Amino acid sequence: MKKIVYLALVVLFSGCFGYKELPVEYDYSYRGRFDKYKSYDFIVSNTLLGSDTSLIKASIEQHMKFLGYKRKKNKPDLLLNYAVFYDSLEFRGYDQPDINEWIRSKDRSLDYNQLRFELSQGTLLIQVFDRKQNSSIWQGYATDEYQRLNFNNYQEVRNAVKSILNKYQFFADGFLEEQKKRTSQVN
Repeated sequence: MKKIVYLALVVLFSGCFGYKELPVEYDYSYRGRFDKYKSYDFIVSNTLLGSDTSLIKASIEQHMKFLGYKRKKNKPDLLLNYAVFYDSLEFRGYDQPDINEWIRSKDRSLDYNQLRFELSQGTLLIQVFDRKQNSSIWQGYATDEYQRLNFNNYQEVRNAVKSILNKYQFFADGFLEEQKKRTSQVN
């Protein structure tokens, strides 16, 4: 009987906490120092076409906190920007090696092979800038192929942000070491 109750709870909670992975594309700069960043802030307050984007910002903040980044108003390492495109658009991207593959070699001499993407309605773009370099080091964008994203729905916004930022898999510099140290002090 306990096994049935446990199984029912697992099924119930997995439906509540699950998310639908959206198709995501991302590009990155070979000049990015992805293992050297600790802090971030947002470039500007985004209010697009009168829309409330607080759900997007909160979801990004939550994910950055999960990765160990600290929000810092004065001279952060990274500046983040996000934009919602309500209409379809043509977007320039690049054909690059998977970022996890590239990070092993950090070959900065690779060429950027430009591509053009047709993005459908309801695209979310998240950009990450290196403040010191004054340049974009990473951008990810998601579009729901089957329906237009509802940016007023917390779950859909969270899914879109999570789908994008799951491709940015870099913990803040020193974060994992700090967590190991805290864990060893507790034990």
